Amino acid sequence: MQPAGIVVEGVRRSFGSTHAVREMTFSAAPGRVTGLIGPNGSGKTTLLLMLATLLAPDAGTIRIGGLDPLQDPAGVRSITGWMPDVLGSWASLTTRATLELTGRLHGLSRQGAPTRAAELIALVGLGALADQPTRVLSRGQKQRMSLARALVHDPAVLLLDEPASGLDPEARVDLRVLVRRLAGEGRTVLVSSHVLAELEEMADDAVYVQGGESVDPDRVDALRTRPRLWRVRAEDHVALDAALAERDDVSADHLGRLVPVRDEAEAADLLARLVASGVRVVAFAPAAGEMERTFLELTKEGRA
Repeated sequence: MQPAGIVVEGVRRSFGSTHAVREMTFSAAPGRVTGLIGPNGSGKTTLLLMLATLLAPDAGTIRIGGLDPLQDPAGVRSITGWMPDVLGSWASLTTRATLELTGRLHGLSRQGAPTRAAELIALVGLGALADQPTRVLSRGQKQRMSLARALVHDPAVLLLDEPASGLDPEARVDLRVLVRRLAGEGRTVLVSSHVLAELEEMADDAVYVQGGESVDPDRVDALRTRPRLWRVRAEDHVALDAALAERDDVSADHLGRLVPVRDEAEAADLLARLVASGVRVVAFAPAAGEMERTFLELTKEGRA
């Protein structure tokens, strides 16, 4: 498999008077998982459809593995696996037959398609349902089959739109491990998800989208310099409150006390002071992941 990255420059797409994608510029590198983060209606799915050659941009350029989706859509599809948020299935076909047919559509031989289908069924954990019609699959099971279909031709680039939707907790862990493994094999993985806690543990990089535009990385970096809330919980909350009494910026939620700190060094100093003062700290961690925090800060700025 040849390394194939994604490069998007100045891409726009409108539907009549609705500007779904106003200005998007970013890149996603081979061997890394890139998260695509933004609220509903920010243009993420429209962007993914353009990357998957299913929509043409009104302006700007897209390159996937150096190929232009407008000039060489077949070439792009040959190296790209596309997993939409919802992918229909042939209700009367079994999971195995669906994957074999998908393989044949991607050019696998009559002998190769069944072998590949069996590999993917094992990979996504659908062995018990392999020979059942797809109409009996749950939402989460259909998501697993959709991922298998995206992988059937061993693509160098993966476009995943809400892949964790409908998955139970164990399946989400399996998905995270699998996505990391796929990136570790050299693939470029672009994941759009609202489950930011999952994405935090999965992604190496993040592209934030707001109002149809990719957020300037310098703006994102500036947000990361702002104080961040750390949650502190202690065996004795009265002793904890006493140790924090000199601060006027402490708040609380149902899980503990929330203390703003500038960086990890200041967080370490805070923990050391609490322990030195005799507070038995039982939990000490950021109140939100970096991606969630950045997303919320951007949302807050957008409403201001």
